Amino acid sequence: MEAALDAMRTVGNASSTHGPGRDAAHRVDLARRQISDLLNCSPGEIVFTSGATEANNLALRAAFSDGGTLVTSPLEHPAVLETAKALTAGSPASLVLLSVDEDGLVDLDGLHLALATGSVSIVSLMAANNETGVLTDLGPIAKAAHEAGALVHTDATQMVGRLPIDLEATDIDLLSLSAHKFGGPQGVGALFVRRGAPFPYRPLIFGGGQERGWRAGTLNVPGISAAGAAAEAARLGLANEIGRIEQLRNALEATLVEQVVDCRVNGAIGQRLPGVTSITFRGAPADAVLAAMPDVAASEGSACSSGAPTPSHVLLAMGRSREEADATVRFSLGYATTTADIERAAARTIQAVRHVRSAMAAPS
Repeated sequence: MEAALDAMRTVGNASSTHGPGRDAAHRVDLARRQISDLLNCSPGEIVFTSGATEANNLALRAAFSDGGTLVTSPLEHPAVLETAKALTAGSPASLVLLSVDEDGLVDLDGLHLALATGSVSIVSLMAANNETGVLTDLGPIAKAAHEAGALVHTDATQMVGRLPIDLEATDIDLLSLSAHKFGGPQGVGALFVRRGAPFPYRPLIFGGGQERGWRAGTLNVPGISAAGAAAEAARLGLANEIGRIEQLRNALEATLVEQVVDCRVNGAIGQRLPGVTSITFRGAPADAVLAAMPDVAASEGSACSSGAPTPSHVLLAMGRSREEADATVRFSLGYATTTADIERAAARTIQAVRHVRSAMAAPS
């Protein structure tokens, strides 16, 4: 917040060469370095955007080639899935959706079969699922894709600032992130573009040469400055936060599983983000449960689609029934979450689930 407020006193355009402009540019450069330090990459490989949705669109449009194949999974965020469908609309066979198992893990045999065709332009698989927190092992995926001549993109929105990411060691070409997921402001994000990756950029927004031509428009200096400060704070506190948040999540899950019958945690238990849990309460529709505990900031599936009338596409792809998907609540923990928050959330959830089940069992 302090970084944003301080930057708001800067009236210069970061693309201008006068004094105020150079001041603004310095703030942007600092933020670019802070984010690159969090990811262990070069500052020159960071392109600022309005968020991960724009970064995902930009990445897929840049890397997908006409006549090629785009490989992704049905578990992806709509910003990836809808972009992939739009890019391949003229040739539906150009889109390959890999199958997944009941734990939310992608079928790597299917990936190798797709790559063996030699037609794949890009593989896009999220680093961590936004509903279940299930992690993807990107190292072998990148190796296989590059050996087949394909580029690799990951939507790392959920992972950045929550688990270590080393882009020096993980050979992916494009990575999307949003600042608000690690304590920064909403409406600011970035796309990592590996230097030397063999593709021409295809900007979504034309009109200027900002961000090395990847994204035209006057830079949001206050938002970018705040994003950089948040990245620095996340990097410095990451080691301690991982264990703390994981303990809180485990405590929440243990309490709910112990005290609520027909309660199931979704996703590969040993391969998840520390701060995300997806829990199904059979026989208790999630919208009713959430309405019964308005002081708990949880959601039905992804927060980005919680207002949608359809059940979670992620849970359906994992083999859950529509009824199970409709009865699933997603809890997300962060740097501000405390033990008291978890105890209160658990108590409210137990009470809400019992209330909803009782109401549904009562004769009409």
